[in-house]
Formats: sequence, structure tokens, C-alpha cells
Amino acid sequence: MLMAVLAATWGASYVLIKIGLRDFSAPFLVFARTLLAALVLLPVAFHRNALGALRGRGTSIWLLAILQVVVPFLLITVGEEWIPSALAGILVASAPIWVAVLAFTPYAPGERLGQVATAGLGLGMVGVALLFGVDLSGDGLAVLGGVFVLLAGLGYAAGGIEFKRRMAGVDPAAAAAATMGASALLTLPAAVVTFPAGADADSLAAVLGLGVVGTGAAFLIFYGLIADIGPSKASLVAYLTPGFAVGYGVAALGESVTAGTFAGLALILGGSYLAAGGRLPARRAAAYS
Repeated sequence: MLMAVLAATWGASYVLIKIGLRDFSAPFLVFARTLLAALVLLPVAFHRNALGALRGRGTSIWLLAILQVVVPFLLITVGEEWIPSALAGILVASAPIWVAVLAFTPYAPGERLGQVATAGLGLGMVGVALLFGVDLSGDGLAVLGGVFVLLAGLGYAAGGIEFKRRMAGVDPAAAAAATMGASALLTLPAAVVTFPAGADADSLAAVLGLGVVGTGAAFLIFYGLIADIGPSKASLVAYLTPGFAVGYGVAALGESVTAGTFAGLALILGGSYLAAGGRLPARRAAAYS
């Protein structure tokens, strides 16, 4: 249930980014969404009396802010200047693939996957490659935008692994609030330099929704999933998000999709199923309410 809610929320984020880019720069969008997210999450963490667990974790907070928030957010936002929001949502499906790649390195051997799961991630990789080749071919800036979004997936994968290592026992609300607050501080200088002269109501509403729901609420759920089922399975939400991103992009922005888009999406969803061992990720009893 939580993975479905998170996928639907993150799927909408790509449309909101696209709308926000009409009037705001990429650094300002990242600053605004992280600041709003921190303002949403801090009261939740305070109500849960969870902020005390962050003592002595300053280095981890700044690392997670850079690795899992600032860099991926900037890469996705800049990438969306050149590619459709639906395609960006699909390409972020590289996150589980990056987790599998990292699992076969000394960086994260504890996340090693079985043969069926590895085959599933390989199938998803074929789907991503198909979309990349069909929808981005022939346009240099579009290819660059696609590469940026793919690299954002690497940041999400590494950030999930680091979160599991460094934030054990920390309430997800506190961890999310701290990383979002740190991210807002990191992007503040660039946001000030690129402060917009004005914005219409649609752009302002997009930023508000992106920060409060698409970032604040979404990362609270995501960090909770990482703590509950681990980064490998939690990152599979990236395989569920593309369908929502495509639907929102077509419905809200009139973005076009091709037969290759649907073929790639089908491969990604099939890979998601196999990557979870031929079933939906098991849900252990949550340690938070």
C-alpha cells in the first residue's frame, strides 16, 4: 500500500517540476521543494520526539543531503528542461538497477540479489535502454537530459544504502526533516542568484505541491520503507512510478507516447516483478506509526 501511494506521488512530481520550470530555475525549484518539505517534516519529527536521535549524526545528514537529495534533484530538474516529464519518470527506474550494480561491488555486498532478482533487474535495464534509444535518439540535449536522470538514479541507489547504514534506529520523519533542511541550506546560494522576477499561479501551485506532497510526504514514506524492507526492495518503487508519470504527463501536459514507450514500460514492470522474486515485496511489521 505504501509503495503504491509513494509511486503515485512521485509520478506526479515530474509533471510538477515541468510546470515549475516555466518560471523558476532548477536550483530555485530544488531549494523551494526541500525547504517546504523540511517545514512539513519538522513538526512531525518534533511530535514524535525523534529529533534527539540525530545527535552525533551531522556528517551522515550532510552526506545524505548531497547524495540522495541535492544532486539527484538537480540532475532530474535540469534534465527535464530537455526531455518530457513522462520520460524522466520512466528513466528514474534505473535506481533498482544501480542498487544491483552496487551490490556486486565492495561498496554494498550485503545487498547482493539472487539470480531471479538479478534477471529481473536486467530485464528492467533492457526496458530503460529501449526507451532511451527510441525516445531520445537524434537529439543531443535530450540525450544529455536522459543521462542526467539516469545518474540521478545512481544517487538514489547509493543514498538508500547509506541511509540504512547510517540512520539505523532514527525515525524516518527526523531523518527526512534533517536531510531536507540541509539540502535547502546547500542550494540556498544558487537559489538566491537565480531568484525569479515573477511567477504565475500554476508555477507557484506546482512548487507548493512538489515541496509539501511530492517531497515532504513522499520522502517520509520512502525512508520508512528503507528502514522496513531494505534499500533494494524499497528502490523498486522506481519501477512502479513510471506508469503514473506517463499517465500524468499525457493527461496534464499532453505529452506524446510511442509504442516503444509502452514496450519499455512493460519490460520495466516485468523486471520489477522478477526483481522482487516473482512476487510483491514482502512487508514486515512497521516499526513506526
